[in-house]
Amino acid sequence: MRLSRLLLSNSQYLKKTIPFYYSGKSGFFASTGWESRRNAPILRIRGLVGAQYPASPTVALRQVSVALVFAVLWGHWPKTAAAVELFDDFQVHGFLSQGYSLTSDNNVFGASSAAGSFDFTEAGLNASWMPISDLRLAVQALFRRAGAGHEHDVELDFGLLDYTILSTLGYRLGVRLGRFKNPLGLYNDTRDVVFTRPTILLPQSIYPDRTRALSLSADGGLVYGEYRGDWGHLSLEFGAGIPRGDNLDTELAILGVDYPGDTYSELSYIGRLGYELDGGKYRIAISSARVDTRYDPGPPSSQNLGPGKDIFTPVIFSAQYNSEKWSLTAEYAIRPIKESGFDDRLNLDLISESYYLQALYRFDANWQAVARYDVLYNNREDRHGKRYHATTGRPAYTQFAKDWTVGLRYTIDSSSLIAAEYHYVNGTAWLPPQDNPDPADLEQRWHLFCLLAGFRF
Repeated sequence: MRLSRLLLSNSQYLKKTIPFYYSGKSGFFASTGWESRRNAPILRIRGLVGAQYPASPTVALRQVSVALVFAVLWGHWPKTAAAVELFDDFQVHGFLSQGYSLTSDNNVFGASSAAGSFDFTEAGLNASWMPISDLRLAVQALFRRAGAGHEHDVELDFGLLDYTILSTLGYRLGVRLGRFKNPLGLYNDTRDVVFTRPTILLPQSIYPDRTRALSLSADGGLVYGEYRGDWGHLSLEFGAGIPRGDNLDTELAILGVDYPGDTYSELSYIGRLGYELDGGKYRIAISSARVDTRYDPGPPSSQNLGPGKDIFTPVIFSAQYNSEKWSLTAEYAIRPIKESGFDDRLNLDLISESYYLQALYRFDANWQAVARYDVLYNNREDRHGKRYHATTGRPAYTQFAKDWTVGLRYTIDSSSLIAAEYHYVNGTAWLPPQDNPDPADLEQRWHLFCLLAGFRF
């Protein structure tokens, strides 16, 4: 009865949320590993429900329309989640999650330190079509509301052509062209779908929301290969494309403030090598990328900041053990960052370091609990920010974060779940700057409580 409940639970999550990752017609079925999420993309629409900010009539109408659609689906969809199959080999799926966050200090997803915030919503709609056995077209639109600066983000999460070049009982070789999800670590591929991540907030040391757009997807092409044998399952992905670096989050991460001008990305590269043994009981992987992001100052300004380049080359080591009751996960990352061409205020050459240790326990088919310790150092040569404080005068605790997390999840049925979690955090390194514009107002030690309800069809 190897991994029986775990594999059933995880495969149902993936199949029903992103079913076109499972390309049965090619003769190659995925289990609970990265291949489950690789065999096709997802399309998400972000957080269109319950905006608390003034919006244009167009935005308001769009929000109300999507809210009504999901309300109807929630009330009348069958208890067993199923795809909308319009015709043979064409399916439509969707999901919606709504969160609440409350902090003792600092802000996460809106003004959470006041009376709490409902400014976290994720909603997605995806479609896949397989006109022939070796070709799949997939697209996902995503709406996301996630605090200041992200009140009503609507985007193409991915949209691509997935062609299987070679497929046998033991081998698979294919290519994806278009906007593809970046294969980084264990969770980046499906990070917006609450059913496929272990907690409401992913470990921010490895999957920071403050640079989410840059790390989520890229426009280009990706080649993937898989081999299955008696000794395990080996997978390899390599992609080249233009990441999504033309946004304020990326500019704030690189420059610290919103300077005149804009950031944008050049051709970058990404890859992941994964290995699974015993049907997903043991999983290891190494992921890496070379991300090239530039800054164009535009017309000359009084701030006199010149054009610059940021080269980011993360390497992530991942390991996981799965049994019927337990999942133990650890990921460690080093992130060399080199910035040049700006001026002496911004140029740097350092290595960021981060890791987390996580234990997940399944009480039964419905209840599960999780505990995690998550650590981020912006500079491993100055882990606690003392040199940073001496040089800049800014708080040292903005350069690290140590997060203790405990959470509980209840799966109501195959279509819906509710989750709660508590964080005790020492440091503010991963806090979103748009929600916390003044570092001097931040508190070093703070508490975060989250609730979330999720639905899918």
